[in-house]
Amino acid sequence: MGVADGWVEIGDRVFVRRYEFYDQNIGVVLGHGEALVIDTRATYGQAREILSDLRSLTTDPVKVVIDTHGHFDHAFGNAVFRPATIWGHEGCVTFMERTGEARKPTIATNTPELAGLLDEIVIDPPDRTFASTATAEVGGRAVELRYLGRGHTDHDIVVSVPGTHVLFAGDLLENGAVPWYGDGYPVEWATTAQQLAQLIDPERGVVVPGHGDHAGRAFAETQATSIAEVPALAARVHGGEITIDDAVAAHPFPEHPPEDARRPIVRAVAQLRRELTAP
Repeated sequence: MGVADGWVEIGDRVFVRRYEFYDQNIGVVLGHGEALVIDTRATYGQAREILSDLRSLTTDPVKVVIDTHGHFDHAFGNAVFRPATIWGHEGCVTFMERTGEARKPTIATNTPELAGLLDEIVIDPPDRTFASTATAEVGGRAVELRYLGRGHTDHDIVVSVPGTHVLFAGDLLENGAVPWYGDGYPVEWATTAQQLAQLIDPERGVVVPGHGDHAGRAFAETQATSIAEVPALAARVHGGEITIDDAVAAHPFPEHPPEDARRPIVRAVAQLRRELTAP
Protein backbone atom coordinates (compact mmCIF):
# COMPACT_ATOMS: atom_id res chain seq x y z
CA MET A 1 0.00 0.00 0.00
CA GLY A 2 1.25 3.50 -0.80
CA VAL A 3 0.62 6.80 0.93
CA ALA A 4 -2.95 8.12 0.51
CA ASP A 5 -4.01 5.17 -1.67
CA GLY A 6 -7.29 4.96 0.24
CA TRP A 7 -8.76 2.85 3.00
CA VAL A 8 -7.48 -0.69 3.34
CA GLU A 9 -9.54 -3.26 5.23
CA ILE A 10 -7.12 -5.16 7.46
CA GLY A 11 -9.74 -6.96 9.52
CA ASP A 12 -13.50 -7.35 9.62
CA ARG A 13 -14.73 -3.74 9.31
CA VAL A 14 -11.35 -2.47 10.51
CA PHE A 15 -9.60 -0.06 8.18
CA VAL A 16 -6.41 1.95 7.93
CA ARG A 17 -5.60 4.90 5.70
CA ARG A 18 -2.07 6.21 5.26
CA TYR A 19 -1.78 9.98 4.81
CA GLU A 20 1.09 11.74 3.10
CA PHE A 21 1.65 14.27 5.90
CA TYR A 22 4.14 12.56 8.22
CA ASP A 23 3.33 9.27 6.46
CA GLN A 24 0.72 8.78 9.15
CA ASN A 25 -1.81 6.00 9.71
CA ILE A 26 -5.39 6.66 10.77
CA GLY A 27 -7.56 3.75 11.87
CA VAL A 28 -11.30 3.23 11.65
CA VAL A 29 -13.50 0.57 13.26
CA LEU A 30 -17.10 0.26 12.10
CA GLY A 31 -19.82 -0.98 14.41
CA HIS A 32 -23.58 -1.13 13.87
CA GLY A 33 -24.59 2.41 12.95
CA GLU A 34 -21.49 4.00 14.47
CA ALA A 35 -17.82 4.55 13.64
CA LEU A 36 -14.68 4.80 15.74
CA VAL A 37 -11.57 6.74 14.64
CA ILE A 38 -8.05 6.16 15.95
CA ASP A 39 -6.07 9.45 16.10
CA THR A 40 -7.19 12.79 14.65
CA ARG A 41 -4.10 14.30 12.95
CA ALA A 42 -2.44 17.71 13.33
CA THR A 43 -4.96 20.38 12.28
CA TYR A 44 -8.67 20.92 11.94
CA GLY A 45 -8.29 20.74 8.17
CA GLN A 46 -6.58 17.37 8.41
CA ALA A 47 -9.26 16.13 10.81
CA ARG A 48 -11.98 17.22 8.41
CA GLU A 49 -10.16 15.35 5.66
CA ILE A 50 -10.55 12.17 7.71
CA LEU A 51 -14.29 12.80 8.01
CA SER A 52 -14.57 13.47 4.28
CA ASP A 53 -12.59 10.37 3.37
CA LEU A 54 -14.66 8.34 5.81
CA ARG A 55 -17.74 8.94 3.67
CA SER A 56 -16.36 6.44 1.17
CA LEU A 57 -16.72 3.78 3.87
CA THR A 58 -19.88 4.75 5.72
CA THR A 59 -22.42 7.46 6.38
CA ASP A 60 -22.58 6.46 10.05
CA PRO A 61 -21.49 9.12 12.57
CA VAL A 62 -18.20 8.99 14.44
CA LYS A 63 -19.24 8.31 18.01
CA VAL A 64 -15.86 7.34 19.49
CA VAL A 65 -12.30 8.61 19.03
CA ILE A 66 -9.16 7.10 20.52
CA ASP A 67 -5.95 9.06 21.00
CA THR A 68 -2.97 6.70 21.01
CA HIS A 69 -1.04 9.55 22.66
CA GLY A 70 -1.10 13.33 22.96
CA HIS A 71 1.40 14.52 20.34
CA PHE A 72 0.06 17.23 18.05
CA ASP A 73 0.01 15.08 14.91
CA HIS A 74 -2.21 12.53 16.68
CA ALA A 75 -4.54 14.67 18.78
CA PHE A 76 -4.77 18.31 17.67
CA GLY A 77 -7.76 17.45 15.47
CA ASN A 78 -9.81 16.17 18.41
CA ALA A 79 -12.29 19.04 18.63
CA VAL A 80 -13.50 18.46 15.06
CA PHE A 81 -14.93 15.09 16.13
CA ARG A 82 -16.99 16.37 19.04
CA PRO A 83 -19.46 15.51 20.45
CA ALA A 84 -17.82 12.10 20.07
CA THR A 85 -16.39 10.53 23.19
CA ILE A 86 -12.59 10.68 23.14
CA TRP A 87 -10.63 7.95 24.91
CA GLY A 88 -7.01 8.07 26.01
CA HIS A 89 -4.66 7.21 28.83
CA GLU A 90 -4.99 9.38 31.91
CA GLY A 91 -1.47 10.66 31.29
CA CYS A 92 -2.56 11.92 27.88
CA VAL A 93 -4.75 14.56 29.51
CA THR A 94 -1.92 15.83 31.69
CA PHE A 95 0.50 15.84 28.76
CA MET A 96 -1.83 17.76 26.43
CA GLU A 97 -2.75 20.32 29.07
CA ARG A 98 0.91 20.91 29.89
CA THR A 99 2.40 20.93 26.39
CA GLY A 100 -0.35 21.61 23.85
CA GLU A 101 -0.39 25.41 23.77
CA ALA A 102 3.22 25.71 24.86
CA ARG A 103 4.51 23.80 21.86
CA LYS A 104 2.55 25.58 19.15
CA PRO A 105 5.37 28.09 18.38
CA THR A 106 7.94 25.30 18.07
CA ILE A 107 5.63 23.26 15.85
CA ALA A 108 5.10 26.28 13.60
CA THR A 109 8.85 26.84 13.34
CA ASN A 110 9.67 23.21 12.64
CA THR A 111 6.74 22.67 10.28
CA PRO A 112 6.14 26.03 8.52
CA GLU A 113 3.21 24.75 6.48
CA LEU A 114 1.23 24.50 9.73
CA ALA A 115 2.14 27.96 11.02
CA GLY A 116 -1.09 29.64 9.97
CA LEU A 117 -3.28 26.73 10.98
CA LEU A 118 -2.45 26.32 14.65
CA ASP A 119 -4.11 29.45 16.06
CA GLU A 120 -7.62 28.05 15.68
CA ILE A 121 -6.81 24.82 17.48
CA VAL A 122 -8.22 24.43 20.97
CA ILE A 123 -6.43 21.75 22.96
CA ASP A 124 -9.12 19.15 23.61
CA PRO A 125 -7.82 16.19 25.65
CA PRO A 126 -9.65 12.88 26.07
CA ASP A 127 -12.70 12.91 28.32
CA ARG A 128 -12.69 9.14 28.97
CA THR A 129 -9.47 7.91 30.52
CA PHE A 130 -7.98 4.81 32.09
CA ALA A 131 -4.80 3.71 33.82
CA SER A 132 -4.16 0.14 32.65
CA THR A 133 -6.90 -1.38 30.48
CA ALA A 134 -10.29 -0.33 29.19
CA THR A 135 -12.93 -1.32 26.67
CA ALA A 136 -14.53 1.20 24.35
CA GLU A 137 -17.71 0.28 22.50
CA VAL A 138 -18.80 1.37 19.05
CA GLY A 139 -22.12 0.18 17.67
CA GLY A 140 -22.19 -2.86 19.93
CA ARG A 141 -18.60 -3.76 19.14
CA ALA A 142 -15.81 -3.91 21.72
CA VAL A 143 -12.43 -2.27 21.17
CA GLU A 144 -9.72 -2.98 23.73
CA LEU A 145 -7.26 -0.37 25.01
CA ARG A 146 -4.04 -1.20 26.86
CA TYR A 147 -1.26 0.74 28.51
CA LEU A 148 1.88 -1.39 28.45
CA GLY A 149 4.33 1.06 30.01
CA ARG A 150 6.38 4.10 29.11
CA GLY A 151 7.88 4.28 25.65
CA HIS A 152 7.50 6.94 22.96
CA THR A 153 5.82 9.02 25.71
CA ASP A 154 4.73 8.28 29.26
CA HIS A 155 1.17 7.52 28.11
CA ASP A 156 1.18 5.57 24.81
CA ILE A 157 -1.61 3.04 24.41
CA VAL A 158 -2.26 0.20 21.97
CA VAL A 159 -5.66 -0.57 20.47
CA SER A 160 -6.89 -4.03 19.49
CA VAL A 161 -10.11 -5.24 17.94
CA PRO A 162 -11.12 -8.67 19.27
CA GLY A 163 -11.64 -11.32 16.62
CA THR A 164 -9.65 -9.49 13.93
CA HIS A 165 -5.97 -10.03 14.87
CA VAL A 166 -5.40 -6.29 14.34
CA LEU A 167 -3.38 -4.10 16.73
CA PHE A 168 -2.85 -0.36 16.40
CA ALA A 169 0.50 0.46 17.99
CA GLY A 170 0.57 4.24 17.72
CA ASP A 171 4.11 5.59 17.77
CA LEU A 172 5.45 2.78 19.93
CA LEU A 173 6.41 1.40 16.51
CA GLU A 174 7.39 3.26 13.34
CA ASN A 175 7.93 1.69 9.94
CA GLY A 176 10.36 3.43 7.58
CA ALA A 177 12.10 5.71 10.09
CA VAL A 178 13.85 5.60 13.44
CA PRO A 179 11.19 6.02 16.15
CA TRP A 180 11.00 9.52 17.66
CA TYR A 181 12.53 9.74 21.12
CA GLY A 182 11.98 13.43 21.90
CA ASP A 183 9.57 12.67 24.75
CA GLY A 184 10.60 9.04 25.07
CA TYR A 185 11.76 6.81 27.88
CA PRO A 186 14.31 4.56 26.14
CA VAL A 187 14.95 2.21 29.05
CA GLU A 188 11.30 1.27 29.60
CA TRP A 189 10.48 1.46 25.89
CA ALA A 190 12.49 -1.70 25.34
CA THR A 191 10.19 -3.76 27.59
CA THR A 192 7.05 -2.03 26.33
CA ALA A 193 7.91 -2.81 22.69
CA GLN A 194 8.66 -6.43 23.54
CA GLN A 195 5.29 -6.79 25.29
CA LEU A 196 3.57 -5.20 22.31
CA ALA A 197 5.15 -7.66 19.88
CA GLN A 198 3.90 -10.57 21.98
CA LEU A 199 0.30 -9.38 21.56
CA ILE A 200 0.43 -9.89 17.79
CA ASP A 201 -0.64 -13.23 16.34
CA PRO A 202 2.52 -14.71 14.75
CA GLU A 203 0.68 -15.99 11.68
CA ARG A 204 -2.33 -13.77 11.02
CA GLY A 205 -1.60 -10.67 13.09
CA VAL A 206 -1.50 -7.19 11.58
CA VAL A 207 0.18 -4.34 13.44
CA VAL A 208 -0.38 -0.73 12.39
CA PRO A 209 2.45 1.60 13.43
CA GLY A 210 1.83 5.29 13.90
CA HIS A 211 3.70 6.02 10.70
CA GLY A 212 4.60 3.86 7.71
CA ASP A 213 3.14 0.68 6.28
CA HIS A 214 1.34 -1.88 8.41
CA ALA A 215 3.08 -5.21 8.84
CA GLY A 216 3.14 -8.45 10.84
CA ARG A 217 4.64 -9.69 14.07
CA ALA A 218 8.11 -10.17 12.56
CA PHE A 219 8.36 -6.42 11.96
CA ALA A 220 7.30 -5.66 15.53
CA GLU A 221 9.83 -8.13 16.93
CA THR A 222 12.64 -6.70 14.82
CA GLN A 223 11.88 -3.16 15.90
CA ALA A 224 11.52 -4.23 19.54
CA THR A 225 15.01 -5.73 19.32
CA SER A 226 16.39 -2.49 17.88
CA ILE A 227 14.64 -0.43 20.56
CA ALA A 228 16.16 -2.70 23.24
CA GLU A 229 19.65 -2.13 21.85
CA VAL A 230 19.38 1.64 22.39
CA PRO A 231 19.58 1.49 26.22
CA ALA A 232 22.14 -1.32 25.94
CA LEU A 233 24.46 0.97 23.98
CA ALA A 234 23.65 3.85 26.31
CA ALA A 235 24.63 1.72 29.31
CA ARG A 236 28.07 1.19 27.77
CA VAL A 237 28.41 4.95 27.29
CA HIS A 238 27.20 5.58 30.83
CA GLY A 239 29.75 3.10 32.14
CA GLY A 240 32.61 4.75 30.25
CA GLU A 241 33.21 1.77 27.97
CA ILE A 242 32.47 3.62 24.71
CA THR A 243 31.76 7.19 23.58
CA ILE A 244 28.50 8.58 22.23
CA ASP A 245 30.06 8.61 18.76
CA ASP A 246 31.00 4.94 19.14
CA ALA A 247 27.42 4.13 20.12
CA VAL A 248 26.01 6.07 17.18
CA ALA A 249 28.34 4.22 14.81
CA ALA A 250 27.03 0.92 16.21
CA HIS A 251 23.40 2.06 16.11
CA PRO A 252 20.63 -0.61 15.98
CA PHE A 253 18.62 0.77 13.03
CA PRO A 254 20.74 -0.43 10.09
CA GLU A 255 18.27 0.67 7.40
CA HIS A 256 18.72 4.31 8.45
CA PRO A 257 21.70 6.69 8.72
CA PRO A 258 23.67 6.41 11.97
CA GLU A 259 23.02 10.06 12.86
CA ASP A 260 19.30 9.30 13.02
CA ALA A 261 20.07 7.24 16.13
CA ARG A 262 22.04 9.94 17.95
CA ARG A 263 19.05 11.50 19.68
CA PRO A 264 17.71 8.14 20.94
CA ILE A 265 21.09 7.18 22.37
CA VAL A 266 21.73 10.59 23.92
CA ARG A 267 18.30 10.52 25.56
CA ALA A 268 18.90 6.99 26.83
CA VAL A 269 22.17 8.10 28.43
CA ALA A 270 20.32 11.03 30.02
CA GLN A 271 17.72 8.68 31.43
CA LEU A 272 20.38 6.41 32.91
CA ARG A 273 21.96 9.49 34.47
CA ARG A 274 18.53 10.50 35.88
CA GLU A 275 18.66 13.75 33.92
CA LEU A 276 15.30 13.49 32.12
CA THR A 277 12.68 16.05 33.03
CA ALA A 278 8.98 16.06 32.25
CA PRO A 279 8.29 17.33 28.70
